[in-house]
Amino acid sequence: MFASVIVDIASSQVDKVFDYIIPDGLTISRGNRVMVPFGKREIEGIVISVNETTRVDSAKLKTISHKLEDIPVISEEQFKVASFLKEEYNIGLADSFRLFLPSEMRLGKVKDLVAVCLTIDDESKAKEYLSKLKANATQQQGAIYAVLEEGKVLQSKLAKRFGQSALSKLKKEGVLVEKPEVVLRSPYKGVKILDKNITLTPTQKMVIERLTSESGVFLLHGVTGSGKTEVYMNVIKDKISNGKTAIMLVPEISLTPQVLGNFRARFGESVAILHSGLSAGERFDEWKRILFGEAKIVVGARSAIFAPVKNLGVIIIDEEHDGSYVSESNPRYNTIEIAQFRAQSEGATLVLGSATPSLESYHKAMTGEYKLLEMKERVNAKALPPLKIVDMSREMREGNSGVFSRDLTSALERTIESGNQAMLFINRRGYASFLMCKECGWVAKCKDCDVSLVYHRAENALKCHYCGNRYKVFDVCPNCGSKSIKQGLLGTQKVQQELEELFPNVKILRMDNDTTQTKDGHLKILNEFREGKAQILVGTQMIAKGHDFPGVTLVGIIDADVSLHQSTYKACERTFQLITQVAGRAGRADKSGEIILQTYAPRHYIYNMASHYDYPMFYKKESNAREVTAFPPFATIFRILVSGENEEEVREKTKDIYTEITDYQKDNKENFVYLGVMKSPIGRIQNKFRYQILMRVKPNGEKAIKKFLFETLDKNKSQNVISFIEINPQNLS
Repeated sequence: MFASVIVDIASSQVDKVFDYIIPDGLTISRGNRVMVPFGKREIEGIVISVNETTRVDSAKLKTISHKLEDIPVISEEQFKVASFLKEEYNIGLADSFRLFLPSEMRLGKVKDLVAVCLTIDDESKAKEYLSKLKANATQQQGAIYAVLEEGKVLQSKLAKRFGQSALSKLKKEGVLVEKPEVVLRSPYKGVKILDKNITLTPTQKMVIERLTSESGVFLLHGVTGSGKTEVYMNVIKDKISNGKTAIMLVPEISLTPQVLGNFRARFGESVAILHSGLSAGERFDEWKRILFGEAKIVVGARSAIFAPVKNLGVIIIDEEHDGSYVSESNPRYNTIEIAQFRAQSEGATLVLGSATPSLESYHKAMTGEYKLLEMKERVNAKALPPLKIVDMSREMREGNSGVFSRDLTSALERTIESGNQAMLFINRRGYASFLMCKECGWVAKCKDCDVSLVYHRAENALKCHYCGNRYKVFDVCPNCGSKSIKQGLLGTQKVQQELEELFPNVKILRMDNDTTQTKDGHLKILNEFREGKAQILVGTQMIAKGHDFPGVTLVGIIDADVSLHQSTYKACERTFQLITQVAGRAGRADKSGEIILQTYAPRHYIYNMASHYDYPMFYKKESNAREVTAFPPFATIFRILVSGENEEEVREKTKDIYTEITDYQKDNKENFVYLGVMKSPIGRIQNKFRYQILMRVKPNGEKAIKKFLFETLDKNKSQNVISFIEINPQNLS
């Protein structure tokens, strides 16, 4: 017998099937992970098929060394997903299989955690021993009673309670017996589990009825606080009761503790969690629980779409508009497209939920590709909180050059005095976005990336947010020697410092990528704020979505213009979404809320629409603009990014690819809206030069053009220059 194997090497040259002999006595199945000789080393591989014959001369074939697990780790459903990834994103099979498995497991760096448990084999012997113990032998007595009550107890846990010497004596006498046992590493042990008594609104009941009685793809457009999470849980409950499983995706790791707490309260240990913030052991154990069917519900971020669930009943993607669902690093993919494929392939329902759906999703709902469900009111029957727009230019003209407008300062004072909580949002971390010399205009930049360094005051360091390089802060300009150093736009650290000076007796928390790098960093900050140990939470967009804090009555948006002036066709859409989402954190319980938005462009139409929470009007205006200018969803953007350490080689490779595309365009002009080549806006990252080819193509020609582009890049692969395609990229920098 022979096995066709894909070896675990992410290279297009070896992303093909190799045949191996299956040794006598070894049972191999499709989907098994095996060790095989490859060149002069042994390497992991995935069995694609088992065959009685081979096209290769069997005398030249090598033999499989051994299999790594007794059961297949790649399911038939995942094989289908791998084929989809190949066709839609040109992702090789080896790269696809890596998405399905915990990375540390592939590298052999994580295994089951085996701990020693103590148990009692002979209960009568234990009770007889107890009867003979002296009255002062309390430690031995306690240990025996504990094991009799629980059946088996971790030795380490028992030793802490009763001492190692008592356990040694009991083991020596044969009363307690050691038994090794696999122990699960459970993430988020400190998560708050609160089961609420919920009375469903008529709207929630109607939506749940539709989602449980019909199939297909649904767009659930519900205002913030409308009770979408309760809908999700009821739909999942229905699927689980019918022997199905569920995947629930959230955009931010910071949201997973809250969602996990809600789901564990309702579904107990049948909920597993998957995301990159878990430890290697936790991720491995959760993946195993899913694989063996012990967990029926998977909660997680983007990567959880690849979870090995069987009998899939529903996939729910909350905050479906969020850009984090699009992978911008290798391998590149769109989570929603994969979810749609899985749902259709496995007969599951797909629910896309958001208070501010992406323009693409809402367009599909308007044209009938998705089924639209709407929840227009909050479950507490209160109106959405009023949003006040503050003109910061006017504030400056009237003598206020500070971070906070007078309106926001007054609102913060009222909130603190009344014992309520406030959330302040600014989508920039660090203290200042750059340091610049006022004399000569020199700006501190990263030596490996063409970007300004961000000043982080807490660490007194300059950091590159693209490659992670750190530099010393300077007081004198390295270029001209001047001491006139200007700080750029403020970030979360600066906002926190200003608040601490304004309110020295108030506890203030900050939540951004810098404060959440430690394990469970998100959970600690969120728990502290939810428990009322702090009155103000400052944060980036990770605080803008999904969080439910009953004590929050004030939301301040420090600089709403940050996203508005990004160089992307999505700038207005993202600004509207961020404002609406962060505004939705206020007034979610019985108390009323208020929103204060600070801007230097108060008359921009986006702010007027956001202040009225008018998504239909926003959609109408924005979709008209996109249709006229031929941007998604009325066209598809393809971006080919070419990068390498030698700029001349990168430029030449870009030219070669562009020449082939222009030749193709001449025969297919009717399908192209735009085609251009240029240096990338950020011309260098991690010491690699970057050039790009941009094109916008009409929907009718998208499939054929994408196929041609994949073939062109495969043909132009080289050792020193990397090239890849992004489809409707989230940013073009």
